[in-house]
Amino acid sequence: MRAVRFHQWGGPPVLDEVSEPVRAPGEVLVQVLAGGVSHLDVTVASGEFELKPSLPYVGGVEGAGTVLEADADSDLTPGDQVVLRGGGLGLLRDGTWAERVSVKRKAVTPLAAPLDPAVAASFFVPATTAYVALHDVGRIEKGEEVVVVGAAGAVGAMVAQQALAAGARVTGVVGREDQLADVPKGVEALTLEGAEGLAQDRAASLLVDTLGGAGLVGRSRWVRQGGRAVVIGYVAGPRVELDLPSWLLDEVALLPVNMIRQERRAREVSGDLARRLSEGELFLAVQEFGLTEAAAALDALRGGRVRGRAVLLPG
Repeated sequence: MRAVRFHQWGGPPVLDEVSEPVRAPGEVLVQVLAGGVSHLDVTVASGEFELKPSLPYVGGVEGAGTVLEADADSDLTPGDQVVLRGGGLGLLRDGTWAERVSVKRKAVTPLAAPLDPAVAASFFVPATTAYVALHDVGRIEKGEEVVVVGAAGAVGAMVAQQALAAGARVTGVVGREDQLADVPKGVEALTLEGAEGLAQDRAASLLVDTLGGAGLVGRSRWVRQGGRAVVIGYVAGPRVELDLPSWLLDEVALLPVNMIRQERRAREVSGDLARRLSEGELFLAVQEFGLTEAAAALDALRGGRVRGRAVLLPG
């Protein structure tokens, strides 16, 4: 069968012919229909991440497909649509960028509702991160003014949609003019340059920031005193400097979202989020690539040129 593998750290992925997987007891053999391409895949492939699979390895930390074979006493049957995630996939062992995989049962989650394979392979992180950020960390309430920074990205767009569904009034902020069209409907869209008025009004009570970086503290001042700034990402930089007297005067709580610690909660809410995606209440933009285009998909992701999430389709 075909699989996309990395043969050296920092090098491009290669499409190889590899042996068919052999299912061991306790494992599930899955026909992969889509393999997610994420920033974690990029980090692992660099060789600088703490967890390193043995070279050469098949990339892909998440995916979706249908069950081909499972143990006789398993709750899974052939044809079931499943999400592949965890169990060391793409981190300690071969991942999902292959036509078929055999994985531990704990890495297989049955879908609660039917989804397009590309969406099924890539919804978990943005949808569950948005839910946890808004409901468990941000404690969103109906009628709040919410600002979402990075509202054109996969996570940011999902935050904006879920905030609207929670009854909030939402402003979405993006970095470039061409990203305004990717902000979800019903959200007031602004560029970072056009968002200067937010600091003057300070009408928002909740900020959800997916960018991080040195500008985070300045953006927290878009929120009124006593408000909350929920921090999800750091694509704009991993460091921020606080002037403590000014921060105390601003009185805006900086709240981190640690999805590693929230993994159990994410799995709890993922079923309902899949249902909402299936019914069209939520939408996730996905850009599809073939296995032969794996290197191009990674380059597009690194360059910020992916609209929503990227996936590899083995078919």
